[in-house]
Amino acid sequence: MKSKLIINAICAIVFSFLFVSADKSNIGIFEGSGDVGDPKLKGTVIYDASTEMYTLTGAGKNIWAESDEFFYAWQKAAGNFSLSAKIAFKDKGVNAHRKAGIMIRESLTGESRYVDIAVHGDGLTSLQYRSETGKETKEIVGLPNSDYIHLERIGNKIMMKTATGKNPKDVTGEIELNLPLSCHVGLYVCSHEDDARETAQFTNVKFNQLQSNITSFLEIVDVTTGERTVLKEFPYQIEAANWTPDGKWLIYNSGGLLYKISPSSPGELIQINTGFANRCNNDHVLTSDGKMLAISHNTKEDRKSRAYTVPVEGGTPRLITPLAPSYLHGWSPDSKYLTYCAERNGNFDIYAIPAEGGEEIRLTTVESLDDGPEYSPSGEHIWFNSARSGLMQVWRMKADGSEQTQMTFDENSNAWFPHVSPDGKQVVYITYRKGDLEPEQHLANKNVELRLMPATGGEFRTIVKLFGGQGTVNVGSWAPDSKRLAFVSYRLNQ
Repeated sequence: MKSKLIINAICAIVFSFLFVSADKSNIGIFEGSGDVGDPKLKGTVIYDASTEMYTLTGAGKNIWAESDEFFYAWQKAAGNFSLSAKIAFKDKGVNAHRKAGIMIRESLTGESRYVDIAVHGDGLTSLQYRSETGKETKEIVGLPNSDYIHLERIGNKIMMKTATGKNPKDVTGEIELNLPLSCHVGLYVCSHEDDARETAQFTNVKFNQLQSNITSFLEIVDVTTGERTVLKEFPYQIEAANWTPDGKWLIYNSGGLLYKISPSSPGELIQINTGFANRCNNDHVLTSDGKMLAISHNTKEDRKSRAYTVPVEGGTPRLITPLAPSYLHGWSPDSKYLTYCAERNGNFDIYAIPAEGGEEIRLTTVESLDDGPEYSPSGEHIWFNSARSGLMQVWRMKADGSEQTQMTFDENSNAWFPHVSPDGKQVVYITYRKGDLEPEQHLANKNVELRLMPATGGEFRTIVKLFGGQGTVNVGSWAPDSKRLAFVSYRLNQ
């Protein structure tokens, strides 16, 4: 009996090794493999290092409709990347609809969001995708009988390149798809049959982490000493870090989506579910208790920004500002009002609106641009920036729009986006050198300064000089202790 148990255990180990290998050294560039869904017949992958060929054998009903079954060799990848390969089925096959290809997938569940290039047994080549978990699959048909395929992700844009007998250069299919920053990407095979396996061979397999033209640095500065710490470097653009009131997370936007990262352990990036709002810009703020998040999303219909609210753990956004464009900047300490910059009848002014929705309230009326409104921690004032003096400067007014008072008077700089520290004592803002841009512009990729001044007004001091601008401190980014500040700096890549 004991010997039988030992034999069974050995068989189980061998079976597991063959069919669900996760040893990267055995599968080339990939870190894991296994069946997705629950195919009746299990799959295998063999990597020949001498020829750099991947041979995938697998079964599975289909990759289509609301759920998938197939065999997958994958790695985790974040940001912008591409994967390309030459594909050949080994045998004639059982079903003309068998598939092999390249896939980007949110998770390893059968119902996951995904996009792939599918080369079918009958020569059909298509870009397939499921935009919502458990929903129908759609496709864009590409060039038939393609054996060289290339799948590329740039933000939310997914591009298919296909060709026969040569590396593809032309885009033959393109979609926009809301996928997490970090996904599974790899090679797959599907037999389209419960009781049959198919084998596909992949050569010329190349994965590339695509370097964008910008590198982002999420940093923290001690406002007393000026000491800077880079929390994380990103090979793509991120913007606008909010520090959550409990100090546990920094929230930022990238590629139209929102993510959070731990400032104490800046490893895993966690996407915040904002539902249909997948074109979020760098205007996002939190309630004082950290339970709700307000976002600005550029709607699909007219690409104009509108303000929405959503639970901080994620959910379906609720529209608050039907009129557009509306660029959100502040949430009152009592959580009752949002404040934002909006263009109405050709003029940009400061507005407030009940956080549950309702009639908007116009707070400024001058002809020049007023922008960047944010409530003070007491709720008594709204700080903002205005070009009414000729240069962009920091201003302050009562929450009802009265007593509009200029707070900075720098003749050599344009000042933007004032943020009051949680203790109400200090204000940080960003400045551009006069002449680098027009007063009503706040551009990216400029030499800028982060300055600190008393909340009562008075002399400023520069705490950081950096390359940045748009995206650096568009939103309040003070730590709860009022001693540190999060910001984003950039580097242009050659």
